[in-house]
Amino acid sequence: MPLTIPIGVSNRHFHISQADLETLFGTGYQLTKLRDISQKGQFAANETLTVVGPKGMIEKIRIVGPTRGKTQLEISRSDAVLLGIDPPVRYSGDLTGSASVHLVGPKGELHLKEGVIIAQRHIHTSPVDAKNFGVKDRDRVVIAPIAKMLPPNSEDRTVIFDNVLIRVHESFVLDFHIDLDEANAAGLKTGDEVRLLGLSACPAAEPAKSLITENDVRRAILEKRRIKVPAGAKITPAAAELAKAHKVFV
Repeated sequence: MPLTIPIGVSNRHFHISQADLETLFGTGYQLTKLRDISQKGQFAANETLTVVGPKGMIEKIRIVGPTRGKTQLEISRSDAVLLGIDPPVRYSGDLTGSASVHLVGPKGELHLKEGVIIAQRHIHTSPVDAKNFGVKDRDRVVIAPIAKMLPPNSEDRTVIFDNVLIRVHESFVLDFHIDLDEANAAGLKTGDEVRLLGLSACPAAEPAKSLITENDVRRAILEKRRIKVPAGAKITPAAAELAKAHKVFV
């Protein structure tokens, strides 16, 4: 049983649709892999984009592959202030009514009407690890960093993370994802570890298994299985589009 959870600090990045990729990089363009990342089947691509907001711009934001049904930009609150936008805090794939920006690539430009979010801090876990920790998909928990050796005459800036979303799937590798702002505030880096203190008092935004995202559909395609949609489930637009194309929903 794992006693701790490793941290993965997530810098600003894109997930991109094939159509938008071709608009920005040229007809028929395919992402090229720079390196694999912690979650199975995903990779940091060599390709980057420039983002322009009402008050500023950020260059060389990396794309994470493979391509998805809808383009999504995940940034920190500091990035949002620099750009002059106010994106909501959301889980990946929940993009309706999110913020907009202008994208500039090497072969073209486009206005992203919605798709910019600040990612809700979350833990990826397999069913086995979830059982060991006593949690289930969509739970909200409280997390504390493991104490580290500090330089002489230096003090720790401990931060307790509340309202951390649990995501459970067979393909997930145990990882606590926070953005660069959160990591810097707590003096943390990728590879540091946290421990789970217990369930959060914050109410879950969605009941268990009531939201089906594009990630859920893409995993079903990779695993060659279909998804039975529960009564009253919310399906993100990108998930619905991808599921229809591959006949994933029962």
